[in-house]
Amino acid sequence: MSLLSWILLFSLLGGVLSVIAAAGFLLLPAGLRTRLLPHAVSFAIGALLGAALLGLLPHALEGVGGNNFHNVTGALLLGLLSFFLLEKLVLWRHCHHEDCEVHAPEEAGGHDHPNRAAGTLILIGDGLHNFIDGVLISAAFLTDIHLGIVTSLAVAAHEIPQEVGDFAVLLHSGFSTSRAFIFNLLSSLATVVGAVLAYYSFMDLQPVLPYVLAVAASSFIYVAVADLIPGLHKRVEFSATLKQVLLIGAGVALIYFTHATLH
Repeated sequence: MSLLSWILLFSLLGGVLSVIAAAGFLLLPAGLRTRLLPHAVSFAIGALLGAALLGLLPHALEGVGGNNFHNVTGALLLGLLSFFLLEKLVLWRHCHHEDCEVHAPEEAGGHDHPNRAAGTLILIGDGLHNFIDGVLISAAFLTDIHLGIVTSLAVAAHEIPQEVGDFAVLLHSGFSTSRAFIFNLLSSLATVVGAVLAYYSFMDLQPVLPYVLAVAASSFIYVAVADLIPGLHKRVEFSATLKQVLLIGAGVALIYFTHATLH
């Protein structure tokens, strides 16, 4: 199978199939869905951190060789700061004191007044996010097929719980179930677009791949540490903490053994 075929297949896995899986998740009884979602988030944290620190970053460091390690770690640091600023800009743009369009369901009494703008913002943001995921998947495959597979698994692991949240916002914003699914599915195709464009762009830009991988690692680390882990701290009882640790460990283990087996 050609490299482009691998990239197309796994960008679909990271994008379209995660939307379908999230849609299926929403069909579960509400009580069961509520119980399972935190576990999915914990597992995704482990998969993201495992892919970043056991897969992407080591390959980035191997790619530069010599005395250029500081350049890679500098790209990692720059990526973390950039994602922080990007998220901050989004919050500044859409949140105005008590009136926050992005967080309308929780903060602005959105249950009584559906806000279609929030759903539109989610689709735009998700499309950009999926496009970047496609670029990262393509860059990983251009470095090593095994790394590409591991990266795609990590993308899929964190996309499923995120897509469940996106569906919830779209439905709350007044979208019908079918329209929410169709628009979310169309947004997910941006993963394939990003992957294909990156494939044709990076073939002549091999020297920058280690830095792209470092930025990809910073993306995974930031999402796990800044966006997902804080939600786990809302439950502090011992049994919940133990489950979180075990599921995070399971996510790391999946990436580790997948990477080891493929090599």
